Amino acid sequence: MTMKAALTVAMAALTAVGTVAPAAAARLPACPLVFGHGGYPTGASAWTRDQVRQPNHPRGVNDQKAWGAQGVEGDVQLTKQGTKAVMWHNTSTNGLTGANSLITGLWWTAGADNLQARRIARGPYQGEQVYTLRQWLDHVRSQGLVALLEIKPETKAVLSDAAYAAAAWKEISDPIKERQGTQQILVYSQDAWIQGQLATRHPGLLKGSAARWTDSVAWEEPPPAWTGNTPQWQAVLDGGPKSVMTNYTKEYKTWLAGKCT
Repeated sequence: MTMKAALTVAMAALTAVGTVAPAAAARLPACPLVFGHGGYPTGASAWTRDQVRQPNHPRGVNDQKAWGAQGVEGDVQLTKQGTKAVMWHNTSTNGLTGANSLITGLWWTAGADNLQARRIARGPYQGEQVYTLRQWLDHVRSQGLVALLEIKPETKAVLSDAAYAAAAWKEISDPIKERQGTQQILVYSQDAWIQGQLATRHPGLLKGSAARWTDSVAWEEPPPAWTGNTPQWQAVLDGGPKSVMTNYTKEYKTWLAGKCT
């Protein structure tokens, strides 16, 4: 084969590759927006194994972004009498320094055992403090991420108490209303009554079908292998979700590469 002929064959091959790639890409589904979530153990006495991995503070938010998340899920609790909306997953202060107490039984700054003075006592975020809802939302916005707020069921006792409900709802709703014009925020609750209240108070921000849960492996400490999730990850992706939520943000984003556009 002459040099000219060889070049002609090579160019034809390159042209063929160039025409196949876009066609293949066109058949791929759209990539979902990924919300990072922090794993919590299952089973009896889960709190004794919990390593406080929830991204309810700047370090956790920053990690989720570094792992490829475009959104992050945080947990909203209320302190005593609904006086402060704070970002904390657990019902009690288990996982924080100081005596174990219910979050709803503590003041934010008042008293020797106040919540603001405590620090995470174990796990990858040891030393971090608890943040207010306003602080957390502002940091999530600074990182260019979508904020997904779960209003924890433990808040219901205060939110439904006539003596404290008005002020308690303001603690949750005002930070959202103040920012929703410049920040994408979604809200939801596992409690049906709170979810109904959110539908009335923040109808345009309800999570709805957004951030579909995509993992199948139950979280444990130490974390189980991520590979057990792949059949479910694929099944959910095949359904064309606009967004998903996962405990395995870094691994999910790596797995997702080349499977969507």
